[in-house]
Formats: sequence, C-alpha cells, structure tokens
Amino acid sequence: MREHAGSGPVFLHRRAAEDARKGIHDRETLQGLSQIFKMLGDETRLKICLVLARQELCVGDVAGLVGLSESAVSHQLRIMKALRLVTYRREGKMTYYMLDDEHIEELIRLGVRHVCE
Repeated sequence: MREHAGSGPVFLHRRAAEDARKGIHDRETLQGLSQIFKMLGDETRLKICLVLARQELCVGDVAGLVGLSESAVSHQLRIMKALRLVTYRREGKMTYYMLDDEHIEELIRLGVRHVCE
C-alpha cells in the first residue's frame, strides 16, 4: 500500500486488498473477539479453562487445582462468566462451573496444537 495525498491509500494489488478487507469484521465483533483472546491470554484464566474443559467443578476444587484462593478464583470466574467463557449450575448449596460451550474448548485445543507443532 502507498499513501496518496488526499485520496486515501493506493493499493499495489487492489483486488487482493479488497478481498482481504472482507476479512475485517465489524467493530462489535472485533471487540468481542479481542476480549475473548485477552481472557485466554491470562495464565490464571487459561488454567481455569483447562481444568473446566475436563470436568465441571466447584470453586474450591478449581482453587485447589490452580493454586489460588477461592476468592481469587471466584473473582476470575465472575469475569469469565460475563464474557460467556464459563457457565454454572447449582445443586443445593453448591455451584458447579463449566466451560460455556464447545467453542471455548476448541479455541484452546487449536492453540495447543499450534504451540506443539
């Protein structure tokens, strides 16, 4: 791409650039995607996702597995729930957390595959 005074960018390969531009999603989608990757970019939240990908667990068990206090894990789970990374179910007084859906697990699986190749 070259800058052209006053008329915007001049592309060397215009058709390819215009086709590539179609891959840029709308602002709302980009912001949501960015938030998901920010969440998964934090080691603590990633550990939480990894254990919840295997088994639904209560806060105490998650805390024990990732080596954090229950209050720290609860705080992270609240953030993750707001972004629809995790969901929960209640059974009596206990609350069990799990990944929200298979998409989150698939993102993690793809990332692991990429790192290991």
